[in-house]
Amino acid sequence: MLRRRAAAVPRAVRRFLAALAAVVAVAGMVVIAHTTGAARSGTERGTLTVATWNMCGVRQWHCADTGDPDTKKAALRRLVTGSGAHVVFLQEACAGDLEAVRTGLGKSWHTAFRAYSWRAASGRTSTVRCAAPGEGAAGMGLLSSYTLSDVAPVASRQPSVGLRRGILCATIAAHDVRLCTAHLSPAGSDRAHPLWELRDDQLKALVAAAAQRRTVFGGDLNVDPPAARNPASWVWPAAPYRTYRECDQASASSRSGRFTHVSGHKIDYLFTGLPRAGCSVRDTGASDHYALVIRVRTG
Repeated sequence: MLRRRAAAVPRAVRRFLAALAAVVAVAGMVVIAHTTGAARSGTERGTLTVATWNMCGVRQWHCADTGDPDTKKAALRRLVTGSGAHVVFLQEACAGDLEAVRTGLGKSWHTAFRAYSWRAASGRTSTVRCAAPGEGAAGMGLLSSYTLSDVAPVASRQPSVGLRRGILCATIAAHDVRLCTAHLSPAGSDRAHPLWELRDDQLKALVAAAAQRRTVFGGDLNVDPPAARNPASWVWPAAPYRTYRECDQASASSRSGRFTHVSGHKIDYLFTGLPRAGCSVRDTGASDHYALVIRVRTG
């Protein structure tokens, strides 16, 4: 694959990006975008392949038996090379691991990352860290072979006390496609109000952020598809399955799909308003989640 040499970034631009990163870090949301390097060639083919994968990379979250950091980084590289993914949505990732994979893939690859935070009963908020030295913050991110622009977190209702996940969006101008990855709060996430349900508001925020046809959105939504036997079906707004189509959605009326978690549940999703050209579920061998891969036509 032909790759152009990255253009030098002016000193003033570098200083601006460094200052912006510092401001974001102080605000408690670590968002890092690598904007150097040429965009991946091949847009003339008019297709974009997007994957989502919960890496289970935060070892203290019952992930110790799913592989060490090197195993997970190798699995992520295989997911990219084996599926041909241009973009990967990641959840429960470690910033250091994501950066190591990006560096290994080459200068034409880019990342955006948002750290998870923990809000204590006192109101103090702190960044969640991964366990191993050098792994840095735990969070969600985007790994892309195309330049990412307009990178921004999306405001959504989060636990008043407990782990705060979130929604992160970016644009791939080469395909004119908006991408939004999410990690929603499972039931009982608010330590102060364990009976409160947050996923309904979070899903509404995700859909609102993706309110255009040329969008791919999803991630680890921590809820089964809407169905008669799913007591949490009410948290789903109508738009994801009616206005858009899910990667594994067989028909307009279907609300099923292959399971994406070792427990036998489907909790990982990719929705789009673009024509779908393929969908696959892949066992990476390094997580309790399987990766979901969609191919869409963008031309």
